[in-house]
Amino acid sequence: MANFLFPSIQAITSTSLKKGGLSTGDVAALYKYKNTQFDVKVDTDSNISTTMTFTDILPSTKTIASFKVPDYNSGKLEVQYFHHHATFTTTIALYKTPVVDATATIGTPSIAFGAEAGYDPTKGNFTKYTAGISVTKPDSCASIILGDKGDSIKASYVHYLDNLKKSAAVGEISRKFSTNENTFTVGGSYAVDHLTLIKAKLNNHGRLGALLQHEVIPKSLLTVSGELDTKSLDKSPRLGLAFALKP
Repeated sequence: MANFLFPSIQAITSTSLKKGGLSTGDVAALYKYKNTQFDVKVDTDSNISTTMTFTDILPSTKTIASFKVPDYNSGKLEVQYFHHHATFTTTIALYKTPVVDATATIGTPSIAFGAEAGYDPTKGNFTKYTAGISVTKPDSCASIILGDKGDSIKASYVHYLDNLKKSAAVGEISRKFSTNENTFTVGGSYAVDHLTLIKAKLNNHGRLGALLQHEVIPKSLLTVSGELDTKSLDKSPRLGLAFALKP
């Protein structure tokens, strides 16, 4: 009978990050009751983040409200609408000078177009706009994204090496026009077995990242990650640890 009176715990997650001599972390819990979901996260700086998600208040919609304590200016209200071949999202920041963000996606399982824009009504200008296209095939996926108000472009390609799409090779090229900076990234993921996954990536600036994810018990994941600047080996690497527990 308690299940009808109280939300049930769906997941508990703990993460930690060490960079140099500084360590940070957080603990998060996910609760669910009928068509309402509560996400609560507490970090080492005593910040409490809360997200409430309401499903189907109106048909084919999802409403999300979020805020952080003690930062009372961090509140946001988001409304999502879903259709078979399109989605539309509007987000309003809940503070004195609200900024409105909107995203739209239209397409099919094989090709999709998307756009995002942010508008500041107090200044009367756009804070951001982005557009992209993606093409998906059974064994690959390619996308092109124009972002940063047209100042950057990114093209990526993923080729899956198995039917479960757990092992893959990835390539990405990005360019920032204002600085004439190009970034080339290669990476991949490899499924050691049905419980363990390894990911790695390296770019032309010498940034090497790696991740090991293992399903300790059903639905519960242990993740160990790290990042190293191979051109500045005197700097301490970034290390991360996360554990997600789902009952």
